[in-house]
Amino acid sequence: MVASCFLRRGLTALAGLLLFSFGSLAASQIEVCTSRFWFNYRHVANTLSVYRSVKRLGIPDSHIVLMLADDMACNPRNPKPATVFSHKNMELNVYGDDVEVDYRSYEVTVENFLRVLTGRIPPSTPRSKRLLSDDRSNILIYMTGHGGNGFLKFQDSEEITNIELADAFEQMWQKRRYNELLFIIDTCQGASMYERFYSPNIMALASSQVGEDSLSHQPDPAIGVHLMDRYTFYVLEFLEEINPASQTNMNDLFQVCPRSLCVSTPGHRTDLFQRDPKNVLITDFFGSVRKVEITTETISLQPDLEIMESRYEKDWMNEELMEPLKYAEQLPVAQIIHQKPKLKDWHPPGGFILGLWALIIMVFFKTYGIKHMKFIF
Repeated sequence: MVASCFLRRGLTALAGLLLFSFGSLAASQIEVCTSRFWFNYRHVANTLSVYRSVKRLGIPDSHIVLMLADDMACNPRNPKPATVFSHKNMELNVYGDDVEVDYRSYEVTVENFLRVLTGRIPPSTPRSKRLLSDDRSNILIYMTGHGGNGFLKFQDSEEITNIELADAFEQMWQKRRYNELLFIIDTCQGASMYERFYSPNIMALASSQVGEDSLSHQPDPAIGVHLMDRYTFYVLEFLEEINPASQTNMNDLFQVCPRSLCVSTPGHRTDLFQRDPKNVLITDFFGSVRKVEITTETISLQPDLEIMESRYEKDWMNEELMEPLKYAEQLPVAQIIHQKPKLKDWHPPGGFILGLWALIIMVFFKTYGIKHMKFIF
């Protein structure tokens, strides 16, 4: 792990993007951390901490897309390479040995993020870089970074606006890419990012209201930076008490970070959500709980022998009608091997042309003398 860190030290830092997708599971998650540079260490720690929490609650890596523009674990300023800590005194390493990064460095852009959300990605994109969700998926989107009134910065070079995000969610709804969506953002003026949402079944939470800053938490003198943001710290503290069988609901999550702890004023929006938040379990979004469909129909697990025999007879008849190919016809390469090589067109080498010109000049010089050399050029 340490060796791989030193190989990647040249990469720039952003925070990360984490996506979880489950077609038949009750919860999917997307986490986006969008800040660059070492002093934004806390944003990477935010992302990896949530990544650790949802994996603990049963979400597998096969359904997680993790996007990190850089790995703070491999930053040359890190006093302990291959580690990212979320608690002071280096008590908890959230980097671990099983972090699977699917997007890194400059792959983490606004365009790629929106493409992953909407599914507008090239066919050659591997499954690990796709959000594999459908109309039965509950999706959690967590974002952290530096923002302002109506925008969130990506890599200090571009930004995503609340209108672009709202339109992306509408595309997801129209394409049946989610059942319910929980949006959480930890950034300055975070509430401005969900003001433009208009798609159904969306619940949103933010760490601060418009005009307010979101503050950091837990400075560590050994590392030289803050390790977490206040809102995310208390959300994760709340999640540590959750297990897959918990009956804790979303109303409890709304109360995790009052102004006395966060210093900013957290907000939430539920008018687009069809269910009452008190009836929505935390594990509906943060956990991996399969939905079971009960049916009264009798399903036979034994194959129908008559159908199997009829299919076998049809396949056998099709094989009889087809004339078998000869071995040489199946492998035309054998003929190609014994073909005579095609003669190449002859071209005089470059040295021959140069020598011919030298001979012409020498004959002309010997015949006419040096005073006629000017007529050659």
